[in-house]
Formats: sequence, C-alpha cells, structure tokens
Amino acid sequence: MARAAKIKLLLMDVDGVLTDGKLYFIPGEDGKMVEFKGFDSQDGIALQWCNAKGIRTGVISGRISQATDERAKQSKMHYVYQGYTEKIPIIEEIMADAGVERDEVAYIGDDLTDVVVFHRVGFAIAVANARPEVKGEAHWITANVGGTGAVRDAVELIFQARGLWPEILKKYEIGQGAA
Repeated sequence: MARAAKIKLLLMDVDGVLTDGKLYFIPGEDGKMVEFKGFDSQDGIALQWCNAKGIRTGVISGRISQATDERAKQSKMHYVYQGYTEKIPIIEEIMADAGVERDEVAYIGDDLTDVVVFHRVGFAIAVANARPEVKGEAHWITANVGGTGAVRDAVELIFQARGLWPEILKKYEIGQGAA
C-alpha cells in the first residue's frame, strides 16, 4: 500500500488500541486504587522494531496512567502524551518535533475522538473492533482487535510496504530452513 510506504512516524491511542479498552482498579497497600491494563507482547516487539528501523512511535491518550508510561518506556516510544482529549494540538506538536509531513504519519485509533486525528495524517488505521464510524473514516482496518496484536498488524503492513519485512524475517532466521 502506497500510504504505508511513506510512514516515518506511527502514533496511536492507548485504551482500545494498545489495550482491549478494559480498565481494572485494585486497591494498593495504601488503600488507594491502582489501575491495571493488559498489553500485547507482539505489539511491544513490533514497536521496538520501529525504533530499530528509524520509525518513531508514540501515544496520545485522554487518560493518564502509570501503566501507559511503563509500556511506552518498554516499547521505546519517542512520544507519550497523556491527559489530552483534544488531540489536534498534540499531533501538530509531535509532527513539528519529528520534522515529518502529514503523509509520513500513521495513526491507529478505535473511537470517535480519533477521527479528527485521522483527518490530519497520511495513513489512518482503525482496529478491528473500532466503532463503525471510525472504520468508515480509516484508510485501513487491522485484522486483530485492540489489545490483541492490532498494532503488530499495522507495523507489519508498514514494514512490508517499506521493504523492511524481509530484514525482520532474516533476523529471526525465518525461511532459512533447518541447518
């Protein structure tokens, strides 16, 4: 896909994209509630591949979560913006910092708040369980639902379009046969 071949920056929402959208609250030792989220390991390694191949990554989320901070750190993300429901100023700030044009940016979303970002990037991606209105505005829809490898789907497509996928397969000796 031509749009995917241009991507130098991959941004995404968190809840419903990197996670299944469920939020778990458990009392901590001090009695205060602690939030837990589940992240997919295949999404994590795909984000690390992006970092290794010079594709910057980041999140823009309306919620603030320590779990998101930790996952972004583990996945080597460049941009972490939390507590922003108005995402337009943030996407513009990130694009300026990264020195990229809109057609070099992909964004993965699942809900109505993501559509305004879709309209400002070159490659709008909806997860498989996104709202119907969101899917209708997307350029591409992942095979997997949010939190279960949807980000990996997008990264693989981008890597295939940019000719980077054979390098990943070779790294893991895929298609090399048994010695």
